[in-house]
Amino acid sequence: TGRGSSKETRHDELALDGAGLSYAPGDGLGIIPRNDPALVEALLAALSLSPDEGVTVKERDTTLREALAATFEITAATPRFIDHWAELSGSSELKGLRGEQNAAARSAYLRANHVIDIVRRFPVPGIAAAAFIAGLRPLQPRLYSIASSQAGAPDEVHLTVSTLRYELYGEPRTGVATGHLAMHAAPDATLPVYVQPNPHFRLPDDDVDIIMIGAGIGVAPYRAFLQEREARGAGGKSWLFFGERNFDSDFLYQTEWQGLLKDGVLSRMNVAFSRDGADRFYVQHRLLEQGRDVFAWLEEGAHLYVCGDGARMAP
Repeated sequence: TGRGSSKETRHDELALDGAGLSYAPGDGLGIIPRNDPALVEALLAALSLSPDEGVTVKERDTTLREALAATFEITAATPRFIDHWAELSGSSELKGLRGEQNAAARSAYLRANHVIDIVRRFPVPGIAAAAFIAGLRPLQPRLYSIASSQAGAPDEVHLTVSTLRYELYGEPRTGVATGHLAMHAAPDATLPVYVQPNPHFRLPDDDVDIIMIGAGIGVAPYRAFLQEREARGAGGKSWLFFGERNFDSDFLYQTEWQGLLKDGVLSRMNVAFSRDGADRFYVQHRLLEQGRDVFAWLEEGAHLYVCGDGARMAP
């Protein structure tokens, strides 16, 4: 993203030299992140626990600091954590969030409060390290659509990542994996990763046309698709619909698309920048404008792909 953007979208490249990993366009990359070191220290301080205290996790001995850094989710709280902390703290407020009948109130509370906020608001003096981590869930990997083709970038995997940054209770907060990539994974750092195959999101035969609809970082797999088609000299036509907020700052991979259009790898492209005018304009509006041609492509056997915000854009 360019200067003045309301987002922070990054292009990350990881070397796979010697990792023995292979992937196909459309696959995802799972990243096993580490938690923000500052959040780990803040939690330890709030709990008055020693970072070097020994704990056992799945029959493996480690320190509390390392367990909080690499083994447990310590940002977003869960219903399980509310139940656990309600028992330990005796809080009537937390107990009032239990049960199926309070699901809506509990969900709202969890959106507005992280683990550290709950620990600070309802302190449990003298808590043992093992008692605290018993309420935490394991740290989950984060999946990202791969934005490269091994035919176009051998021994590498590229990602398009939107860094999540926001404030809560006057403090800066970040996404677990996006914050790790943006702030703590220095050049030449090693990350634990794995390939997540996606057999339902695959390129068709080289002579079949494709229509690709992507908003924001949802454009990532289409970069992989077109790298693959260029490397294979595929004859099928390709049509990209791309949407973001602002043309000047958020036109992800603009020069690459223009080069692919010039070379004929990308046959058509329509874009929608929702914040550039008085009216909000999105990819679905471009689809309606081009409806006759979209229908014709589909009638001729084109495959259609949608990638982006699954909650809001996909419907």
